[in-house]
Amino acid sequence: MDMTLLSQSNGFAIRAEKVSRHYQMGEALIRAVDDANFSIATGEFVALLGSSGSGKSTLLNLLAGLDRPTGGAILVQNRNLAEMDTHELARYRSGTVGMVFQAFNLLPRMTLEENVELPLRLAEVQRGERTARVREALERVRLEKRLTHRPSELSGGEQQRAALARALVNRPRILLADEPTGNLDSATGEEVMFLLRSFNQDLGMTVVMVTHERPLADRFAHRILTLADGKLVSETPASESGIREAGVRQ
Repeated sequence: MDMTLLSQSNGFAIRAEKVSRHYQMGEALIRAVDDANFSIATGEFVALLGSSGSGKSTLLNLLAGLDRPTGGAILVQNRNLAEMDTHELARYRSGTVGMVFQAFNLLPRMTLEENVELPLRLAEVQRGERTARVREALERVRLEKRLTHRPSELSGGEQQRAALARALVNRPRILLADEPTGNLDSATGEEVMFLLRSFNQDLGMTVVMVTHERPLADRFAHRILTLADGKLVSETPASESGIREAGVRQ
């Protein structure tokens, strides 16, 4: 399959219906996510905006299938994550979604090529296919000349680009990014954001990005979901200047 386009069926990639994630801490009930309702269209770039503790990372973990809601439903491509067993969730994480975090989470003893190849090995992709797909992903993030380098030999920006390649290598339809520029300076962070935009525009990926930076959300996302104290408090389009810069057709 050519990586230049990952087409998806029309409609919604993600729907959340009265989703909650509550934790009991002693006698206190922590409402990390509380009765959230929203939809994300196929091919949309959405930012989850909020301050620390607002629930945005918890919500992203629910979308990733890393955590289960205590109430409500999350439907991804019309499949309810809460109804999946452990093996189905593992297949979902390896095939449908790619994940990028603020911490790069690269394995220090592995080369760049081995780090990016790892999801393919876990998915039992044949060895003959793995090399081409790793090279393809690394070319997409402009790291094809650093195959034999280990994470300690890469800059912070290069490590995050490597993490993007690793998320890309299984050709997911949805990319989930948790503060992907949080450990980077502004110039390097902007470079990573342009890559996320290219995945969205050129590959047709649905992108959901957690951030606490409104300027980034306005500049790169199509729409912003704002959370506060676990609740979804607003849904707004990104600023018109950001939409014009992205070349999004209205």
